[in-house]
Amino acid sequence: MLDLDLSAHITALRSTFANITAVVDVTRLVAEVADLESQASVPDLWDNTEKAQQITSNLSHRQTELKKIRAVEDRLDDLEVLVELANAEGDEASAEEAKQEILAIEKVIGELEVQTLLSGEYDPNPAVITIRAGAGGVDAADFAEMLLRMYLRWAEQHKYPATVMDTSYAEEAGIKSATIEIDAPYAFGTLSVEAGTHRLVRMSPFNSAGKRQTSFAAVEVVPLIAQAESIEIPENDIRVDVFRSSGPGGQSVNTTDSAVRLTHLPTGIVVSCQNEKSQIQNRAAAFRVLQSRLLIQQREEENAKKKELAGNITASWGDQMRSYVLAPYQMVKDLRTEYEVNNPQAVFDGDLDEFISAGIRWRSLKAARTE
Repeated sequence: MLDLDLSAHITALRSTFANITAVVDVTRLVAEVADLESQASVPDLWDNTEKAQQITSNLSHRQTELKKIRAVEDRLDDLEVLVELANAEGDEASAEEAKQEILAIEKVIGELEVQTLLSGEYDPNPAVITIRAGAGGVDAADFAEMLLRMYLRWAEQHKYPATVMDTSYAEEAGIKSATIEIDAPYAFGTLSVEAGTHRLVRMSPFNSAGKRQTSFAAVEVVPLIAQAESIEIPENDIRVDVFRSSGPGGQSVNTTDSAVRLTHLPTGIVVSCQNEKSQIQNRAAAFRVLQSRLLIQQREEENAKKKELAGNITASWGDQMRSYVLAPYQMVKDLRTEYEVNNPQAVFDGDLDEFISAGIRWRSLKAARTE
């Protein structure tokens, strides 16, 4: 008979989980799901496409959130049964499974706990990430593509829907820029800590001399704003350009001019979309992103003005927020939180959770100190 005792660990997890469910307010969440399910079941739902999409998207997000909480409840119950079984039958395999399961549950509860720190106005919204190559030539374009893959792999690991809305390929290798949408609960609040300048140091594969190269890429994260919250944009403030979608090397992937580029003339903000099959769909998607970026810019300007009037101008996070070093040693380090790992490949494969959690906790602590 084994003497596997995980009771103290399980009790601590249950206590943390109880605090999380209290903050989330599961009763309210269940009521919201029921209300959205009722709205989604009306026969004429899709007579208004925009409203229908908003209802179904909100329903999907709330259901995902509730499902995650219910799953943790079930896993904690199953874990206790597994421990009892392992002890009763002296089953080493079940004991090892219980130890691995408690680590897995601990990680999920940690993610939920971090989510309770996301209380910003737009934190629950989907996220739109734009990655742009910076200084560093071909290496910077290649680095930008590495970051694009990194965020797509992160979304894939979490089973979050991710859509590449637009990609501008560089001439030799990599990309000039790319825009992706991640449609998941709290995607913006979670990924907003990824915004800033990322730096890569490595032996350049594009340099025949084999010299060490430093390159940069910028990451912008904005929330995708619901249609009801969007700001009005006069038609004469927008220039619309249409073109053919293209892949690497300029190869056409579409035989019609379906891709759309919107330029907001007063601010110079440019948004492109070539993911959808029709010009109308691409224009609608690009317009929604443009509204989101303009609304966020407007809020930032308002906040900056308030700080100026109050005489309380504080430094932001700063441009360079993370370094990826591949030579002469292996390390990825967040320059704000000091969190670092010695496995860059895992990070580029989407292992970002610890960096994101550290960033959210750091931001929350910083905000608390300034209140």
